[in-house]
Amino acid sequence: MEAQIKYCKTCLMSSARPRIGFDDEGVCNACRTAESKAGIDWDKRRQEFFDTVDALKGRHGHYDCIVPWSGGKDSSAIAYRLKYEFGLNPLLVTFSPLNPTDVGVHNREELLKLGFDHLLIRPNQKVSRHLANRFFVERGNPKVAWDAGINAVPVQIAVQHDIPLIFYAEHGESEYGGKTLSEEHLKVRDFTEVLEHQIGDMPLNWADDQVDERDLAPYLYPDLGDVERVGVKAIYFGYFFPWDVYDNYDLIRSKMDFRTAARGRTDGTFTDFDSLDDTIDDVYYYLQFVKFGFGRATRDASRQIYRGRLTREEGLELARQYDAEFPSTFFQENLDYLGVTEPEFTDVIDRHRNTEIWKFEGNQWILRHPPE
Repeated sequence: MEAQIKYCKTCLMSSARPRIGFDDEGVCNACRTAESKAGIDWDKRRQEFFDTVDALKGRHGHYDCIVPWSGGKDSSAIAYRLKYEFGLNPLLVTFSPLNPTDVGVHNREELLKLGFDHLLIRPNQKVSRHLANRFFVERGNPKVAWDAGINAVPVQIAVQHDIPLIFYAEHGESEYGGKTLSEEHLKVRDFTEVLEHQIGDMPLNWADDQVDERDLAPYLYPDLGDVERVGVKAIYFGYFFPWDVYDNYDLIRSKMDFRTAARGRTDGTFTDFDSLDDTIDDVYYYLQFVKFGFGRATRDASRQIYRGRLTREEGLELARQYDAEFPSTFFQENLDYLGVTEPEFTDVIDRHRNTEIWKFEGNQWILRHPPE
């Protein structure tokens, strides 16, 4: 059976993207969100930001808020603006990348030199690698447990240290095409959204013959009663201020020695400044291409089409050039981390290839309905 694949008339995004929606004109909801931003009263949103932080600033100890922080351009730009533009004292909290890169370590150290407190949570590596291997094989996504950790740990720290405000970056479901649970969820990130859109199930279900429930502590969302007692509120910075990844990149590279991909771009795309901190990201995005038929270049090009930085034709050419690129830069490091051989890696890839989207022809896999 062939999947009925269609592509947005404005950007390049495919109907195979989970939870995306299209209107009667064939335009995806991410493009409609981008269009709607011209009608937002950003001065009013800015005042709403000040009202939110003023109500909490300095009333819960030394830190005004937490920034879940990878060291990348987006979370670093948020941290910098909160501290030096808005006068807050954020605590930066990092749930460690699965397999950290030298560039990522460097970029974190450079921002910390500008004057921030930082907590790095590095979970049990035996458990982390086991879960990465398990979910790579089972779900075609080695980062399932990591996704749980980056959602759980900042809230755990907020509860432990009585910090009521957490700033996440942008609301990905509305920004890039997905399902918005409610109008309030455009601003607030709660456990319902974390479970439905970020993880997909409860981490306690992951206990097996090598992992017991105690090992899963870094991945567990805090008791909701404790969250309510402290009054922890996780909100999206991108709700209050216009969101643009290039603006974030321009800001942060003007403030510090922000390093980019050594080869001039990252595998599978034309950009060099995004998702730099974890070698496993290259596998993650390649599997996205295998499972859904669109890759990292399509993602990046679509985001620039939203902003008017690329035409659809220019983006399409970049997607055709880079989407299918094999993740070779860190390939051996990723095989070692996941504990698989190259033939085993290939077997997992083929196992997760969606044959409703792909067909084998001329000794190679090709898309049944490529973008055009």
